[in-house]
Amino acid sequence: MTENLLFLTGKLAEKSLKKVLDEVQSNPKTPPFKYRIQQIGVSVAALMTPDLITRRLKEVGDADKIILPGLCQGDLTQLEAQYGVPVERGPADLKDLPQYFGHAGLAPDLSQYRVQIFAEIVDAPFLSLAGIVKKAQAYQAQGANVIDLGCLPAVPFPHLADAVKALKALNFQVSVDSLNTDDLLTAGHAGADFLLSLTEKTLWVAYEVAATPILIPARPHSLPSLYRAIDACLKAGKPFIADAILDPIHFGLTNSIVRYQSLRKKYPDIKIMMGVGNLTELTDADTTGINALLFGIISELDIHAVLATSVSPHAVNAVAEADIARRMMHAAKLDDRLPRGYSNGLLGLHDKRPFTYTADEINETAALIKDPSFRIQVSEIGLHVYNRDGIYESLDPFALYPHLKVDNDASHAFYLGVELARAQIAWQLNKRYVQDQEIEWGVNTQALEKSNKLDKSSKTAHREASIKEKANKILIKAKETDLKQEQGAT
Repeated sequence: MTENLLFLTGKLAEKSLKKVLDEVQSNPKTPPFKYRIQQIGVSVAALMTPDLITRRLKEVGDADKIILPGLCQGDLTQLEAQYGVPVERGPADLKDLPQYFGHAGLAPDLSQYRVQIFAEIVDAPFLSLAGIVKKAQAYQAQGANVIDLGCLPAVPFPHLADAVKALKALNFQVSVDSLNTDDLLTAGHAGADFLLSLTEKTLWVAYEVAATPILIPARPHSLPSLYRAIDACLKAGKPFIADAILDPIHFGLTNSIVRYQSLRKKYPDIKIMMGVGNLTELTDADTTGINALLFGIISELDIHAVLATSVSPHAVNAVAEADIARRMMHAAKLDDRLPRGYSNGLLGLHDKRPFTYTADEINETAALIKDPSFRIQVSEIGLHVYNRDGIYESLDPFALYPHLKVDNDASHAFYLGVELARAQIAWQLNKRYVQDQEIEWGVNTQALEKSNKLDKSSKTAHREASIKEKANKILIKAKETDLKQEQGAT
């Protein structure tokens, strides 16, 4: 059945919207649809509100659905109640309408994953019970399935048992990582679910507690040692997870990956763990790309668990990145596709389509502007700022300032300074820039949004202050004029 869609837009976007919709409609991959564009008398489509729409849109005709600009704010339920059809926001940028219509395939299902994330609290002995719980909750929010309590050599951990019990009381799965068998026994008796890391020489601990052991070689790089521990568990019917140990770069990384491959070939059906922190923590590089590559290997080798750490400042979001990577790789593997088009969460520094408008298209839009408000856009050649008085282009915001004529308008100058700085950063990094929107930094943006305590109305308040400042200046100027006229009359 052909769907009838009603697109609401503003004056400036009407022409571009029709052009894009015609292109989408002509694409044979697009489900059949008919459309109508209703321009409701605002210059900027993003300035629409549900109240404004209800005042200006009297009827929707035979429309089956109403599509609003993606940046339109407000509660849409009142529109659905008034018009009796579904109301949706489209993409923030109308150039993304092909993706909205599914040209890149249906929206990927990232709800599924197979890899379990063990998030290690490496400084657990130094933290109070409340501190351990707080960090565990933070890791769980980032996607961790198991909270690992790291024990340190020669560092007392007198509250280890209490820490395990406190986490278990809050329904966490808990593992304890120690080379000290006394620590492992204490943790096992306290109710730990997993124990890291046992060798063929310390495997006896696993038979005294219910916890699942994570097995490692008794000697570094010794697969025969690991095999003997695995065979012992298989013979005893004891559940386990095996870890061949991932080594850092220049200290055996390539050979360690080969070890994981050999382990999987010898034991096609066992559960395997990989500790990814030796690469993410010990390499001065953005962890998004490292996690993407590691989880690709993890997916190919059918590895079931990872031990992730978040210690170094540059690895602060390593657990959240691991969560995105495992979901993305799992979906791509099920689809038998390359891991592209599933998520932008690991695209921290660059975007796939940073410049959606050419300089010519921006110039066409600028020619339609009839008001003094400045618009800012970015193309491949640089920054563009324009209003009814003209369009100015540069790679340097400071070069644009003399053209803006905001010397006596502090609020407006501050706003334009913030936006032009964002635009310049976006251009430098090949990031998508949309005026009045934060730059998207993948998973890092999600973390920022969770920790950002700024009132989202601050931008609105700033604009109101700018309007008030202008009004006050006009009032003062009018009073000065009246005073001069009075003085002249006397």
